[in-house]
Amino acid sequence: MNTLRVEASPAPAPTVSKAVVRAADLLGLNQAALADILGISRATASRLVAGSYRLEPRRSKEWELALLFVRMFRSLDALVGHGDAARAWLRGSNLAFGRPPIDEVRSAEGLVRVVQYLDAVRGRV
Repeated sequence: MNTLRVEASPAPAPTVSKAVVRAADLLGLNQAALADILGISRATASRLVAGSYRLEPRRSKEWELALLFVRMFRSLDALVGHGDAARAWLRGSNLAFGRPPIDEVRSAEGLVRVVQYLDAVRGRV
């Protein structure tokens, strides 16, 4: 008799929540910046960082912004790493945006623009 073995995949809410917090930490972002990027309150960002709040797919806006933020981090990590170079890129002036990318990603439209920019740059590498 053959039995089908199905392995459970990790729950998305804790995985994405941890990935967002880790990416913010590696990029040197404070809770206020993280709150702006995700469109959540600073108190909620504080609870997220502390582990007492989880991002959930049912809260679609913050969920989508969190996925974009993680995607941005992964692209940046692939291009320059996640250390000082990534932090410098995020805070440095950028002719494509007319301002530092950290200022750009604080709005949903800006975050999308930065992700598209990084995707385009990765495509050339």
